[in-house]
Amino acid sequence: MDIEKEYSGQQVLITGGLGFIGSNLARKLVEIGSRVTIIDNLDSDSGANLCNVEEIKNQIEIIQSDISNEKELTSVLKDKKYLFNLAGQNSHVGSMQDPYKDLIVNADSQLKILEICRLYNPEIKIVFAGTRQVYGRAKYLPVDEKHLITPLDNNGVSKRAGEMYHIVYNRVYDMHTCVLRMTNVYGPRMRIKDDKLTFVGWWIRQLLEGQAIQIYGDGSQIRDFNYVDDVIDAMLLCVSNPFAYGKIYNLGGEPITLLELARLMIEIFDDGNYELIPYPSARKRIDIGDYHGDYSFINLELGWQPQISLQEGMKKTIEFYQQHKQNYF
Repeated sequence: MDIEKEYSGQQVLITGGLGFIGSNLARKLVEIGSRVTIIDNLDSDSGANLCNVEEIKNQIEIIQSDISNEKELTSVLKDKKYLFNLAGQNSHVGSMQDPYKDLIVNADSQLKILEICRLYNPEIKIVFAGTRQVYGRAKYLPVDEKHLITPLDNNGVSKRAGEMYHIVYNRVYDMHTCVLRMTNVYGPRMRIKDDKLTFVGWWIRQLLEGQAIQIYGDGSQIRDFNYVDDVIDAMLLCVSNPFAYGKIYNLGGEPITLLELARLMIEIFDDGNYELIPYPSARKRIDIGDYHGDYSFINLELGWQPQISLQEGMKKTIEFYQQHKQNYF
């Protein structure tokens, strides 16, 4: 598929577009000639940051609004060909502290979006940002799409509802929807000022400030990671490919222990150290244990696989924050 040809000149909406993944996606779409609109409420608990789009702000339309605002959504959705539906509440601990906010953003508002699309733009093509969190603790590794769905926290429950609304609207109304279940996405422009959304970002801040990387437990936990550019490639492939509609795909990468990851980051940074600390009780109760995803389904059907190694991606990420940390601390 010629991605540039597919998206050049097309009207695109990104919900949550001022956040980490959304802003990187917006930059890519601008580069290939799309007409990009972003809607984002700049929630203080999210990764939204106007600095993320500073270089392209005059080439995109930014609407500061909540996705629960039906009037605003109806107006902005009517003429769009593609919707990258990235708006969501992604904090696992936050979902336990404020479960109703989590439900409203990740389920109720998703249903509103789909109803507006059904009524006013039923031909729009939509990809929903799902999460591996819906699986809960893995019964086997790597985890494929047939794995039992047993989320451990409210975030996993609400995100499961959000993704299933998208699948139902495909099955019942023939709408062009698909879902990507993401694993740990990292790269430039993620929130690193705290550990609310990403422990990798928090580790990077600890490195830059000369603090020890804090690893919960013994560091043997297995995770996998995708560099943000690889995730964007998956989105662009899925939302423009009729073969993907009505389907849920895992993303994933090579497994690595958290201890190995910390050592790799210290090696790339050429400084730093780590320490093992006990799990905070609030996190221990919802920890998923070992996880890495089986992405063979999306590889088989759409030809996607990660292109950027963890070594290369982490080097790019750390260098970005060394240059721009004033905008993210």
